[in-house]
Amino acid sequence: MAKTGTTTQGLRAAIERSGYYPALVAEAVEAAIGGEAIGSYLVHQETTFDANEVRRHVTVLVLTGTRFIVSHTDEQAADSTSPTPYATTSTESVKIGRISSVVLSRVVANPEKYVPGTPPREVVLTIGWGAVSRIDLEPAACGDPNCDADHGYTGSSTADDLSLRVSEAGDGPDAVRQTLAFAQALSEATADTAR
Repeated sequence: MAKTGTTTQGLRAAIERSGYYPALVAEAVEAAIGGEAIGSYLVHQETTFDANEVRRHVTVLVLTGTRFIVSHTDEQAADSTSPTPYATTSTESVKIGRISSVVLSRVVANPEKYVPGTPPREVVLTIGWGAVSRIDLEPAACGDPNCDADHGYTGSSTADDLSLRVSEAGDGPDAVRQTLAFAQALSEATADTAR
């Protein structure tokens, strides 16, 4: 489920519609926003299966005039540290100018018949701001199949602080459209700060 919009009341309503600890999520997100006006937001809930347990997770993304706010809330089963189930909520506030990449991957069916304006069946929104980087290394090689020299390593570094997958089948067509709208608003905001 994904919801997007531009008002504080709309954000709270979207969080409540997600049905996932709305009072807890709303309080954390609203505290991070402070008095700033909301430019755009996206609320996305996903359910995962972990061994014999069903776990829920909600991500709330908020764009203000100066910041990009990310909130994650996860539920945990009772364990050795807590005799009752509990939830963990975290928020991160990132200055718009720190966002280094906004990547939107679109999956479309029957690309040979694609009509402009048709929503993709799935989107993956990846946002990087330098908090998390991944380095993938592999042994380097040369073109000689008989060479046994050590050529060191080659690899790539990827900044992907947040990756959010939304599909028509799992989340519905509105969720895909809302993710596209938020991605566009975020891309435009980062373009404005680059000037």
